[in-house]
Amino acid sequence: MNNYGSNPINKFFGIDKDIEVKTKENIYRIVIAVSELSKSKTGGLIVIERDIKIKDIISSGILMNAEISPQLLVNIFTPKTPLHDGAVIISENKIIAAACMLPLASDKDIAKELGTRHRAAIGISKESDAIAIVVSEETGRVSVAKDGTLIADVKEEALKKILIKNIITTKIESNRVSKIKNKIKKETKEEKKNEKINQE
Repeated sequence: MNNYGSNPINKFFGIDKDIEVKTKENIYRIVIAVSELSKSKTGGLIVIERDIKIKDIISSGILMNAEISPQLLVNIFTPKTPLHDGAVIISENKIIAAACMLPLASDKDIAKELGTRHRAAIGISKESDAIAIVVSEETGRVSVAKDGTLIADVKEEALKKILIKNIITTKIESNRVSKIKNKIKKETKEEKKNEKINQE
């Protein structure tokens, strides 16, 4: 794994290295769980919250606030267990809730052969910036919903790349923009202060 702390660009962006490393490790854990579910053709729906908070969705399920582990994710979706129906919500590097109800995309947004989980994944990705991962219990195929679009038949390596790009890289970008904005605000304040001093 890269030595993130020694990267001057990352230092400039002001990303908390521990959080970034932990997020990457948790992405790998999610991918392992998804691969296991796929191999056993166990249906699953995992939603990763990003900037737009989905508290109403979280409150529709059972709160867990648990560390992310492949075993726990696989156990949650085991058929006939209390939590297997509905979605798991992951936020801030935790499994926040399970058995959550998601908004369903309308029939016109989705192919007829796709089921409720896929409709729910597209629904939540349209109503928020969350990323939803679906495992089909019929085929074991993995799909990813993002911005109201479904990426079908995603392989393990591709899933890893999609999650890293959209969770870690996006966070770096947004931190960078916010740092630049704060810098400009600070400079503008300084300029106004200097102008006031000069006028006096």
